Amino acid sequence: MSDGASTAAYGDLYQRSLRDPEGFWREAAGEIDWVTPPGRILDDDNPPFYRWYPDAVLNVCHNAVDRHVKAGRGDQAAIHYDSPVTGTKLTVTYAELLEQVRACAGGLKGLGVEPGDRVVIYLPMVPEAAVAMLACARIGAVHSVVFGGFAPQELAARIDDAAPRVVISASCGVEPNRIVPYKPFLDEAIRRSAHQPEHCVILQREQLRAEMGERDVDWAELVTGPAARAGADCVPVASTDPLYILYTSGTTGRPKGIYRDSGGYAVALLWSMRNLYDVRPGETMFTASDVGWVVGHSYIVYGPLLLGAASVLYEGKPVGTPDAGAFWRVIQEYGVVSCFTAPTAFRAIKKEDAKAELLRSYDLTGFRTLYLAGERLDPDTYEWATDVLGVPVIDNWWQTETGWPVACNPKGIELLPIKPGSPTLPVCGYDVRVLDGAGTEVAAGTEGAICIRLPMPPGTLPTLWHDDERYVASYLSAYPGYYLTGDGGYVDDDGYLFVMGRTDDVLNVAGHRLSTGAIEAALAGHEAVAECAVVGVSDQLKGQVPRALVVLKSGVDAAAEGERIRAELVERVRGEVGAVAALRRVDIVAALPKTRSGKILRKTMREIADGRTPTVPATIEDAAVLEALTPVLRGD
Repeated sequence: MSDGASTAAYGDLYQRSLRDPEGFWREAAGEIDWVTPPGRILDDDNPPFYRWYPDAVLNVCHNAVDRHVKAGRGDQAAIHYDSPVTGTKLTVTYAELLEQVRACAGGLKGLGVEPGDRVVIYLPMVPEAAVAMLACARIGAVHSVVFGGFAPQELAARIDDAAPRVVISASCGVEPNRIVPYKPFLDEAIRRSAHQPEHCVILQREQLRAEMGERDVDWAELVTGPAARAGADCVPVASTDPLYILYTSGTTGRPKGIYRDSGGYAVALLWSMRNLYDVRPGETMFTASDVGWVVGHSYIVYGPLLLGAASVLYEGKPVGTPDAGAFWRVIQEYGVVSCFTAPTAFRAIKKEDAKAELLRSYDLTGFRTLYLAGERLDPDTYEWATDVLGVPVIDNWWQTETGWPVACNPKGIELLPIKPGSPTLPVCGYDVRVLDGAGTEVAAGTEGAICIRLPMPPGTLPTLWHDDERYVASYLSAYPGYYLTGDGGYVDDDGYLFVMGRTDDVLNVAGHRLSTGAIEAALAGHEAVAECAVVGVSDQLKGQVPRALVVLKSGVDAAAEGERIRAELVERVRGEVGAVAALRRVDIVAALPKTRSGKILRKTMREIADGRTPTVPATIEDAAVLEALTPVLRGD
């Protein structure tokens, strides 16, 4: 590393967070407006069920909206809504946001929603989604956002588990090439659900209006009726009370409800906005995700608003709405200082505009940092983004369960030397260890299971919604005293963490354990490759062998150049990973199957290649891509 002194400075702060977690997080809590400030910081009386700020009381909506208006900043922008798919732009100030949230909260109270009740939010990327989330927080209700357009069966499973009093949805979602009818999906989900919500609030969109039923309430009426005009004040809640439930896919097919507490989450997010993402009050952050994902919860809605920054709520794609310059336009138009998205988005931009020619049309002089997360950031994508943008490109690694980064370059404290392929060092509060199968910490450079020593810091999941047993079985039973992340990787001699992928993406080739991430990094370094995926396929002789699927950059002629490129890719893997990788087959494909958040469906592809019935997640972006790949994976 080139700057040992700066690393030592951050290292001192990090070590303090582990040595004196209560003192560290007591100081961080001073940035929050509490109704009752915390006296006790950590309740560790009942491990592994730890609770932060157990005796404190607050309201998260007050901290995200009201206090900024009271501080005289009501005219400042809170949300920039930018929707290229509908041709709509709208800026909402903090004062306007407060008015809208008060009205929605009053309307929900008028429908009988009380503190502790659940509200399922099934909306597209529209301002009403953020308003609904904040309105729930205002009155002490627990929101559970379900990604807009989820299939009825998946929505039904979440309705049954959360048991909401009210569901808030829309008539439709708008995609670049289609209209998605939300209301029929919702009606079918309720038909399949054992639990029946009392009311469904429907936001009518002009692209496709919905037929209303007996239980349905028009959003426009909800936010203008007598209850809305009366409004609703902030309800004080315990710090340990749930703010939201966010579901992730479970291995059993039953979704896992990640429970997020109120106080710890508010403290952690506000700390991360300043110290990790280097955003200041009044500045603008553009998180190109969706409110249905944890990234959207943390860094479209709550994080920026807790800080008093402006957030861009973008209803569009990185390419195709209208072109690969869409992100550059948004950054210029709203004066964005920090952009956060998935590596997949930048691979898509690179594929369409490999020389970044569209970037020349925009002025990004105020843009400071690009953050990428959600999947492994391959070094090739890192290098490309760094070269074309000329700003730090920071990998950060975390999960739905943690709610905010586990490892990140702490730019708000100081920018540490960047190592491509690594999200840098563990974040303050996270005691990250790499363990072998016996639970012993491995030597630097040795791959193992990435775990976090308990207790984890504020903002992370305290348990699963109404399922402590499953929480322990899923995350804590493999290594007592540790949270199992499910990712494998290693720590180098400088303490930098390298996350190589899910532990079920580790190949066992003739007794040699190889990460798919290492092979993918070698493939992605080829000048013709836009993106790639490697899966392990069963082999009688070697146990497993790798299969590579690559998407070529626009303008590369697969028919004419394919044979040469495949040979070069095999040779690259041999040279960079070793002959033991035994890569023989490289398939050039038009696209890779992904979830809507951009994660490649490696497990599903592996199951198809092995001739098994695949587990296709409900979050798949385009089922036709997987269907087209099936004969390739099966060798037909």
